[in-house]
Amino acid sequence: MAISGVAASPIKYCLQLPVQCPGLREKRVSVSNLGRSSHCTVSTQKYHPRRMPLVKCAMEASFGGSTDDSAAIFPRINVKDPYKRLGINIEASEDEIQAARNFLIQRYAGHKPSVDAIEAAHDKIIMQKFYDRKNPKIDIKKKVREMKQSRVVQAVTSRFRTPATKFIVKTSIAFIVLGALTVLFPTEEGPTLQVAISLITAMYFIHDRLKNKLRAFLYGAGAFIFSWLMGTFLMVSVVPPIFKGPRSLEVTTSLITYVLLWVSSTYLI
Repeated sequence: MAISGVAASPIKYCLQLPVQCPGLREKRVSVSNLGRSSHCTVSTQKYHPRRMPLVKCAMEASFGGSTDDSAAIFPRINVKDPYKRLGINIEASEDEIQAARNFLIQRYAGHKPSVDAIEAAHDKIIMQKFYDRKNPKIDIKKKVREMKQSRVVQAVTSRFRTPATKFIVKTSIAFIVLGALTVLFPTEEGPTLQVAISLITAMYFIHDRLKNKLRAFLYGAGAFIFSWLMGTFLMVSVVPPIFKGPRSLEVTTSLITYVLLWVSSTYLI
């Protein structure tokens, strides 16, 4: 064609179009240039769509993996611990337990054994929570710690102190000999002589530690009275008869008295 006396030939344009249609290889595109149409062949490549990464939510990360398969099998179906099966902590609240159960039931609703396993774990946890509320457990360590911190117990324990090992062995031998004499040679009147000797022995050992006659007498007499009353109470109310014979009560009471006197004479200050 002529433009202002100058001859110009039509220019052919070939466009490379990104066609995002799978399976399409070639396409002819008509391009108009200065009033004339021309044709060119456009080559296209097959489009491969990218798969976007999936982001797991916090609930999926806690309770199980995500899947779009309605018939998926629960991966923890054979886990015995109900808390681990639901993917929760043993300290989880009832709301958290219910949320875990609802999420897993919705996720694995297409597989009946999975649903049954989830329901069984949920029911077991709920029943255990109910039982714990009806029958609260006693924390023995906590009770002992609170008892040790009480003023009365601290006042009592402050009156006792561990002596030297040699002194402990000496007092132990003395009261063991008294116990053996009481058991081996019981009398019709009871172990009166052995009990009197135990009182004198307790006073002697207390004086040997404290070096004070008055305190030794008061501590020894008080420990003897308390020990005998405690031994009688235990034999009548708590401890069953150990020895046979008419004097079994007196003999057993004497043995309990010897134990308490040994503690007093060895550790009391």
